Amino acid sequence: MSKQVRVRFAPSPTGPLHIGGVRTALFNYLFAKKNNGVFFLRIEDTDQNRFVPGAEEYIMEALEWLGIAPDETIGKNEKFGPYKQSERKHLYKQYADELINSGNAYYAFDTAEALDFHRKQHEEQGKTFIYNHHNREKLDTSLVISALETAKRIAAGEDYVIRFKTPVNETLHLQDIIRGEVKFETNLLDDKVLFKSDGMPTYHLANIVDDHLMETSHVIRGEEWLPSMPLHVMLYQAFSWEAPEFAHLPLIMKPVGNGKLSKRDGDKMGFPVFPLNWSDPKSGETSSGYREKGFFPEAVVNFLALLGWNDGTEKELFSLEELEKAFDLSRVHKAGAKFDPEKNKWFNHQYLMKQNDADLAKAFISELEKKSISTALDVTKIVSLIKERANFVSEFWDLSDFFFVTPTSYDEKASKNWKEETPALMQELISVLSEITDFTSLNIETIVKNWMTKNEIGMGKVMQPFRLSLVGALKGPHLFDIVELIGKEETIKRIEKAIATL
Repeated sequence: MSKQVRVRFAPSPTGPLHIGGVRTALFNYLFAKKNNGVFFLRIEDTDQNRFVPGAEEYIMEALEWLGIAPDETIGKNEKFGPYKQSERKHLYKQYADELINSGNAYYAFDTAEALDFHRKQHEEQGKTFIYNHHNREKLDTSLVISALETAKRIAAGEDYVIRFKTPVNETLHLQDIIRGEVKFETNLLDDKVLFKSDGMPTYHLANIVDDHLMETSHVIRGEEWLPSMPLHVMLYQAFSWEAPEFAHLPLIMKPVGNGKLSKRDGDKMGFPVFPLNWSDPKSGETSSGYREKGFFPEAVVNFLALLGWNDGTEKELFSLEELEKAFDLSRVHKAGAKFDPEKNKWFNHQYLMKQNDADLAKAFISELEKKSISTALDVTKIVSLIKERANFVSEFWDLSDFFFVTPTSYDEKASKNWKEETPALMQELISVLSEITDFTSLNIETIVKNWMTKNEIGMGKVMQPFRLSLVGALKGPHLFDIVELIGKEETIKRIEKAIATL
């Protein structure tokens, strides 16, 4: 690559950032870092009708949280600013005019009603109405009215659009980094609107002009933009500009069945499809985010990186730094990548296991405070005992509630282990425990097991009722670790309660 790699993520602020958009941002970020390039964020807000307040800030916050913040964007290293299209509005008219002057575009004055009439007429004949070389010289365009008449109508304030004049009878052989050669017949393409009389460009013109002015070297975007590729390449040719290289990423598919992953899939199956919680300013509806669901940003990044890409090995766990070194567009698959919510949780579990116990304990203490539980117990030690069975910090309570609260009921199935001779054995156990001074897990276990061996008492006769007394069920970590943590007094109190209750 001779010129500097400059790639962009260019979302529209029309709502929360879908996980598919996050993956597009991530792949752009990784490609930039791998090639010592620049990753920049541009906000494409030319469609003011669809603008949603708060969406722009949401996008910025999501990328920050994931650790893939752009090198350049609004208010940050604005080398090619502004980075918001609505603030670049003054730039686009001159380029639309340039296309008119070079014969690559034309004015169209057709009203919405006239276009609707043509559509219906075509439908009645079983055809599809396409605005292109077939009819552009039969419609209300500057291709059939004089330059003077055109100028008069514009001066009179008549509504118009500027359309691209798609070449006729050409086959475009275009290169896509992921898909190889892609062919398009120009006769099947429509003459897209590039500019409107309200002074705003459409996505197509603004996107091309901005990518050129911001020196974008590679356009890495979702597969849904593949049909726009011929128009974009033809626009570069019309301006006599060098086009960037294109790479169209595979779609993220539903966990079951066909089709693109949607918010509805997440709602139905109980997993988020947005990086952060989003509250819709219009409907007030709140959608859950990965951050608020307790996912680690590193786990989300790792999971998304492997949706449609791998490094050619069986390796699954990558730090962001490792991804930056390993990432290569040539290893991105063409086929859609199926979203697996369970695998998503598995990744989070792997990253939870890597966390420092003291940090996890801090997060768990704040969960305990929400439940109005203050404790003198060693929460860091408790976390070390239970985290292997958790995917999220939010699951810690269900795995450890018995440490903090004496059981008020006992599992019915497990209670069958409470036999006629059990109360007497439990009373003996209390006597054994009362005599122990060094109340540490290993010492308690040694003394209790020696007592059972000496008196020829079967392991199950003591251990299961003992656990049931402390936990209320036959679950939890190593029994003697529980005993050490809750202490002698609480242990004896719980056994006495079980004797009285069961």
